[in-house]
Amino acid sequence: MKLDLLVIAVHPDDAELSCGGILLTEKNNGKTTGVVDLTQGELGTRGTIETRKLEAEAAAKILRLDVRENLQMADGFFTNDEAHQRKVITSIRKYRPDILFCNAPSDRHPDHGRSAQLVEDASFLSGLVKIETSVDGKLQEPWRPKYVFNFIQDRYLAPNFVIDISDVMEQKLEAIKAYGTQFNSPNLNEPQTYISTPDFLDSVIYRSKMMGKMIGVKYAEGFISSKMIGFSNFDAFIKENT
Repeated sequence: MKLDLLVIAVHPDDAELSCGGILLTEKNNGKTTGVVDLTQGELGTRGTIETRKLEAEAAAKILRLDVRENLQMADGFFTNDEAHQRKVITSIRKYRPDILFCNAPSDRHPDHGRSAQLVEDASFLSGLVKIETSVDGKLQEPWRPKYVFNFIQDRYLAPNFVIDISDVMEQKLEAIKAYGTQFNSPNLNEPQTYISTPDFLDSVIYRSKMMGKMIGVKYAEGFISSKMIGFSNFDAFIKENT
C-alpha cells in the first residue's frame, strides 16, 4: 500500500508525542498515513511489550492510521548496520511514502539520534537499484522519499519549519494518553518516571504553544529538514504563510 506520509519512529509513542498533529491534520486533508515502530519499547520502566502493543493499537485508531507495524528491533541495542538498514529499506519500499518523518537527530534518549541516522541512511539506500529486498518472495522496486524530516523531541532544537495543528491538538493529546502505562499515570505499583508525571504532558502542550507562537497560531509542531525546502513562486509562498 502506498502512503503519502510515513513515520518511522524508534519507540511506540514517539510518533504521537512529536508528530501526531501532522498525522491527524494530513488525514483530515485526505492523505494516507502510517507508522512503523522500530522497537517494542521493551526497556521502558513501566508497562510491558503486551501493554505497549495494545496502547499503540488504540493510539493508531485515534490517529486514523492506514497502517501501523512494528519491526521488533532490540530496544536500546539496535545498530545502524546493513541488517537493520535492510529492514528499514523494506518498509520504505513497501509503503513508498512521498514524505518520511523520523526521530530527532540528537536527544536525551540515545535511541532517538541513532534511529534518525539509521532511517536517513536507509532512505537514501532505498533508492539504489542494486540493493535487492523482497517481501513474500517478490522483489521490491527501489523507492526514495522526496523528503525526510526529523521531528523535535525532548531537547529543544530549532525547527526549519512549523505546521499549524491547532484544530487537532485535543485529538493528539488523546492519542498520547492512549499510552496509559506511560503518561500521567498514578499507578503506585510501578515507579514514577521522567514521562509519567503530569508535568511531562504539560511540557508537550507548552512546546506546541511555543511552536504555534512562532507563526501566530495556538498550537504547532516543528520539524527539521536537511534538504532545502523551496516554493515554485511567491504566490505559493504567500498562500502557505498567510
